[in-house]
Amino acid sequence: MSDRPRTVLVDGVPVGRGSRVRLRPSRRADILDLALTGREAEVDAIEEDLEGQLHLAVLVRDDPGRDLGASGKIGHRFFFTPEEVEPLEPRGGGAPPRVLVAGIGNMFLADDGFGPEVVAALRERPTPPGVHLVDFGIRGMDLAYRLLDGYSAALLVDAAPRGERPGTLSVIEPDLPPETAMPEAHAMDPVRVLALARRLGDGTLPRVLVLGCEPEVRMTGEEPDVVVGLSVPVTEAVSRAVPLVESLVAELLEQTSVPDAGKAAAP
Repeated sequence: MSDRPRTVLVDGVPVGRGSRVRLRPSRRADILDLALTGREAEVDAIEEDLEGQLHLAVLVRDDPGRDLGASGKIGHRFFFTPEEVEPLEPRGGGAPPRVLVAGIGNMFLADDGFGPEVVAALRERPTPPGVHLVDFGIRGMDLAYRLLDGYSAALLVDAAPRGERPGTLSVIEPDLPPETAMPEAHAMDPVRVLALARRLGDGTLPRVLVLGCEPEVRMTGEEPDVVVGLSVPVTEAVSRAVPLVESLVAELLEQTSVPDAGKAAAP
């Protein structure tokens, strides 16, 4: 099998990962594919079968399990031939920017579960094309590899002790450690994850912002008992974090500047 192409021409428009398309299944498609006729989707990959036929693996817009499809889960990733899609970008237009919103944290360590809670709340609202919401929990290696997956920017949502009042939100653009620093494969500290991603890749990373929340209850994992649930100030911060994430993502999609660091909202 030959190497998969990065783009294919559809009606004179280059279509590749991140391209927006409208689905036009052929009459010979099965009933599940036909039910998607007219739906908008985002191309996740170009695949080639054993006979050399190219297929577009797509994630359907407004599918609540779209992030599962991006992880390769069956039932949320669909395949169409190039002839069965209609490009939504004009001729000569490139693929739109892609932004990863990553929830980080351990739901069994009280306020450390802030990031996953924000991602869960965001899934209840419309998600713009090109934006992927993923709850990584404490899977640092998975996040490192996802950062190398062609995203133009990433927003990491995490509990971040900074000496502020509990519930305070901060937007931070983290500095990478020196090239000589050894990354940790199983750490979920954002800076160490970035160092690991840089070591795994070619040294280049997308722009990364961190939306941090000051925790009230801090746990190390050495405690004899788990604590499920956020403290009151951090719970209240989740509702303020959701529109803030949406605002930051809109700016990142437009390739506009975001402040390097600083308070994004008051407690």
